[in-house]
Amino acid sequence: MAFTLPDLPYDYEALQPFMSKETLEYHHDKHHKAYVDKGNDLAAEAGMDGLSLEEIVKQSHGKNPGLFNNAAQHYNHVHFWKWMKKDGGGTSLPGKLQSAVDSDLGGYDKFKADFIAAGVGQFGSGWAWIAVKDGKLEIMKTPNGENPLVHGATPILGVDVWEHSYYIDYRNARPKYLEAFVDSLINWDYVLEMYEAATA
Repeated sequence: MAFTLPDLPYDYEALQPFMSKETLEYHHDKHHKAYVDKGNDLAAEAGMDGLSLEEIVKQSHGKNPGLFNNAAQHYNHVHFWKWMKKDGGGTSLPGKLQSAVDSDLGGYDKFKADFIAAGVGQFGSGWAWIAVKDGKLEIMKTPNGENPLVHGATPILGVDVWEHSYYIDYRNARPKYLEAFVDSLINWDYVLEMYEAATA
């Protein structure tokens, strides 16, 4: 399955002032496009271009670092754009998701604190996640392009803490970026969609 760069699900100004048009232009049009282009070349070289993206990520992990890095980052970003929306975030979660956050993560306030702490505590580049593992929600963090798929879990929400995701707008204030992501950007409907798929 050839990698393709998806269009953003909103216009470049939609997430302002929390994420600027300039950030989205660089992050989507340059960084994500580079993962797609390089990933296609490396998948073809490895004879994996007929596999699904998830299978390429899992099969290349620990065996083909170049392919893994680009395929995993492509997977992460395909979802990252959908995990955000205009007027997103906030404490009002869809019912089924709210129940899972309450029972598995100790409620919204604890989720927010722990999720932001995971993102702040990820040294260097990486991601913070809510993932489903063994039927329960779990907060995780991973370095570079790694994601919960290679740890026996399914991501339902992720935030990119590579500097190119926030440096134009927040400089080195990663905690401020993460707070804005949770408070004002998360598309909880898409998180619910992924949660339902992961627990079906």
